[in-house]
Amino acid sequence: MQRNPNHTTIVTVEKVIEETPTVRTLVYSDDVMPNVLPGQFAMVWIPGVNELPMSVMISQESGKAAFTVRKHGAASTGLFNIQPGQKIGIRGPYGNSFDIKAGKLLLVGGGTGLVPMMRLITNLTPSHDVTLLIGAKTKDEVFFEDLANQLLKDNKHQVLVSTDDGSYGENGFVTDLVEKLVSENHFDGVYVCGPEKMMYKTVQSAHSRGIFVQASLERMMKCGVGICGSCCIGEDLVCHDGTIFDGEHLSKNKEFGYFHRNKAGILENY
Repeated sequence: MQRNPNHTTIVTVEKVIEETPTVRTLVYSDDVMPNVLPGQFAMVWIPGVNELPMSVMISQESGKAAFTVRKHGAASTGLFNIQPGQKIGIRGPYGNSFDIKAGKLLLVGGGTGLVPMMRLITNLTPSHDVTLLIGAKTKDEVFFEDLANQLLKDNKHQVLVSTDDGSYGENGFVTDLVEKLVSENHFDGVYVCGPEKMMYKTVQSAHSRGIFVQASLERMMKCGVGICGSCCIGEDLVCHDGTIFDGEHLSKNKEFGYFHRNKAGILENY
């Protein structure tokens, strides 16, 4: 029997992986979420706390999927604190997916924005030449570097890390590294997920040079199905029309990179 994506399915968290002091990956068994497309997301219910949108993390175990969460607000902290044996609710998958170009690709992930990049990698072919950029504030917040190298072992690839404080890898913002790479190399496609200011700069760097670029946007979401309007950015509903948008479309959006909406739906400056 096919599962209704709008009905919440209760699953048991089987394993919790400590990625950094503030990031954990929760692994669970499922027959739907392991096969979602790169860029799709689920709405995750933390009993007694709230529901929040989450990109679906890959698992290298058959029949399992995961969520990688950084503790920040009440809902993400509630999910971060879930222990093995406890239950969460999931519905979805929702959203569109990345358009994968052939050739040489640049993938850019900031923080937990690396999650859709990991799933994107698993949908590439050995013919892809891949450069993955990992952006973090400090060395202690770097994760998925080893996993990315393992997933890309059959590809021509490089995994580069950039830390804001220079404690590991390249010194500076990951967007500085993006600008350097796209100005010195030819890429057939650029894909990015992370903080919106980071995505805005990455999209600008690629789109201004005529390079195909897509971003997976993160906005306030309450329903995930296009009803509440909390995630609107300009005329777009991120949950329904995205979360993946290309550079041509985003270049015409006057809110992207400049404004976001708070829980009350009020526009605020970044």
